[in-house]
Amino acid sequence: MDRVLLTAGWRLVVARGVIGVVFGILAISWPVTTGLALVMLWGFWALFEGIGALAQAFRVTTGVARLGFALLGLAGLVAAVLAIFSPKLTATTLTWILGIWLIIRGVIEGIAAFTRELVTSPWLFLPGAALSVLLGVFFLANPGRAAVGIAVLLGLIAVAWGVVFIASGLLQRPRSAVESQDGLAARRES
Repeated sequence: MDRVLLTAGWRLVVARGVIGVVFGILAISWPVTTGLALVMLWGFWALFEGIGALAQAFRVTTGVARLGFALLGLAGLVAAVLAIFSPKLTATTLTWILGIWLIIRGVIEGIAAFTRELVTSPWLFLPGAALSVLLGVFFLANPGRAAVGIAVLLGLIAVAWGVVFIASGLLQRPRSAVESQDGLAARRES
């Protein structure tokens, strides 16, 4: 029994890694399908959030809070219906929002690099700000490609983390085997 407990850890880590690599390869192979699936999952989350907010609106007694929860719930339901029944439109819209946010963020980071007291040189912050602006412009110019790019990036991250998990599990394996053999030897001696 002890041996199973000691070695189950590395096997679980390796299994998690393999699942990550498989998910990553599928996301890279089918980025459009992955993007649409993610939008639909977000849509179902928005649906449950909207229902929860509407339910909360009926539980509160103050008018302002009730109105706030009701508006939040209705917004969640509208977003959910759009995401579930029109995922391509939702993906494009989210890509536009992300693009605008990246541009604003990059501009503010660029300005802030020269207006705040920083520990390091402001020039170290400018490449990140410029990258944010460039990505934002790319997202706005090519919302469809940007959505596919996000899915591919997610796939690459999943593959990378999967490889890390597999390597960690395999590196842990010999230690687990040695520890379990030492434990068996110690029990035999006692």
